[in-house]
Amino acid sequence: MTEALPDEVTGWLAARLPRGGRIARIAQLPGGYRNQNLLIATDDDKFVLRRYLKGNTCGVEQELATRLSGVVPIAEVVDADPTGALAGEPVLLSRFVEGTSLDQVVLDLPAPEATELGHRVGSALAAIGTIRFTAPGFFSGPDLTPASGGADSADLITFTTSRLDDLVGFDSLEKTALLALAEHDQRALDAVPSEARLVHADFNGKNLLVTRRGGHWSVSAVLDWEFAFSGNPLSDVGNMLRFPEDTGPHFTTAFIDAFTADAGPLPDNWHHLSQALDLFALVDLLTLPSTHPLHAKVSDAVRTRITATTGRLPETEPRSNADRQPRRPPS
Repeated sequence: MTEALPDEVTGWLAARLPRGGRIARIAQLPGGYRNQNLLIATDDDKFVLRRYLKGNTCGVEQELATRLSGVVPIAEVVDADPTGALAGEPVLLSRFVEGTSLDQVVLDLPAPEATELGHRVGSALAAIGTIRFTAPGFFSGPDLTPASGGADSADLITFTTSRLDDLVGFDSLEKTALLALAEHDQRALDAVPSEARLVHADFNGKNLLVTRRGGHWSVSAVLDWEFAFSGNPLSDVGNMLRFPEDTGPHFTTAFIDAFTADAGPLPDNWHHLSQALDLFALVDLLTLPSTHPLHAKVSDAVRTRITATTGRLPETEPRSNADRQPRRPPS
């Protein structure tokens, strides 16, 4: 299927393809809940055009690509128009990277291969965390300066409270239990020194391309950096281990072993801390419509954490239509 592009974008793209390449095909790539990723095929090469549909992080991603070059495998940026001054909208053009999404292969691998892949991914995450900033926070612009006041992740209780009215499928008793979980997790986070390292913030199997050559696995690219911020790398650990059934025990053990070997020893309660940091993302995902592909899985994961922490879920109230529907459009 060939996708149509606005004339301004097509003109910008045609002028920036290397060697005057002719656009032979444009096709939608999978994923992209916030942005649109298009495969751009020329007669002899392939690229990815990224269009920013919900929030413009083009300049941040372009600068991150520069900072990450030689640190971890990423898609090489060919050109970008962060303000949309030339293309009519913010766009980023990068080279297409061959590989398979980690989540499509990891569960089918024999134990030795899953272990090898876990080592590669753990080392990649440790390398990401070697990039440091002056303070924690979300990036205020393409210069990658963390915004004053720190990240949303400074206070899990406040963050969770701000989302309670928008949670989909959680009744009032479950919301109370979720807030109690946030308070429990915040106490653990309060005891941890502040970190100001690069966090991918969506570090999981769908954003990791892997390849097998010569009988060995490697990470070919870490994709989609639109949520990146300065903070604690354990956020990414929590994201990767969010759904243990998606990776399996051999990958998980090797992932942590390699991350620890390269990044340094973890605190004794690292698993709890990683889950606490990941709760920010889970709470945000719970505001998505119930039809969203992740909603049921995230709901189950949060309820499992509540049960594991408090010993049981509260007796739930009868569900009303209001509990089943989002109260605002998803972000």
